[in-house]
Amino acid sequence: MKPGRANQKTRSESGFILVVVLWILAALAALASTYSVYVGNAAFAAQVNDDRLRIRNAVSSGIELTAYQLLAAPDNARPPQGAFTIRLARATIDVTFISESARVDLNAAPKSMLEGLFAAVGVDRSQAASFADRVIGWRKKADPAGQNGEVEAYKEAGFDYAPRQAPFQNVLELPLVLGLPPYIVERILPLVTVYSGHAEIDIRVAPAEVLAALPNVTPDQLQRVLAARVQSPGDGEGFLRLLGPARALASDTPNPTARIEMRIRLHNGRTARAEIVILILRDGDEPFRVLSWRDDSDGSL
Repeated sequence: MKPGRANQKTRSESGFILVVVLWILAALAALASTYSVYVGNAAFAAQVNDDRLRIRNAVSSGIELTAYQLLAAPDNARPPQGAFTIRLARATIDVTFISESARVDLNAAPKSMLEGLFAAVGVDRSQAASFADRVIGWRKKADPAGQNGEVEAYKEAGFDYAPRQAPFQNVLELPLVLGLPPYIVERILPLVTVYSGHAEIDIRVAPAEVLAALPNVTPDQLQRVLAARVQSPGDGEGFLRLLGPARALASDTPNPTARIEMRIRLHNGRTARAEIVILILRDGDEPFRVLSWRDDSDGSL
């Protein structure tokens, strides 16, 4: 082979090897970049999961301490509301709790109370009565012959579902009730419950809209009760006297269910909220039972 051709062949092979080496280096760089992204994502996921665990643990601590405060008092002296702050190693938890009787129970309230609640949030009285009928129609059982006119009303309205014909299982069923406008449902939701178990509302802590729902209560009576609660927060019997005949669906008796709201602040700056309803148990193997738990550690609240 001539020297010129040998040199050309050598240069060609060297060039090929260089291309291969560069290709391998590029591939390694891409692999390193991909691995770096994977490691970063894995670390982020681990941090998120760790935060969720801390939030859930913080909520559990808040529930247990609330239950302890409620159980520490005799049944007839159980506080209708309260607030406290817990500081753990890596979290601060602000807790407030209030008797579930501060809300109107969708399953226990009579029509007059439901009608009053709709009126209290701005619904015309005649329409409020219709809305109350619809709520009762949702929970009303069929008669012994299996007839329920409310079922036909849903069919005629074009719905592909019927009323439950049983107690509300969740207040979020309200948007399914025939005829209730979404903006009215939005106003009502913070004022109703399915966990109280009583038709009566707690006059000591119920908000003004719930007090205004009491049948036959007058604006003057309502204002006097609200003013008296500021001056003498614990005088439940005094508040009832101010209501006169309107006290029929009011009470100052403690309810065994309580709603807890929490705000959790982690050491890394992340915050979360939680809302829980618990039932206090005096007898049995457990001191309390969680009836509802929602938190936004996974964006659900």
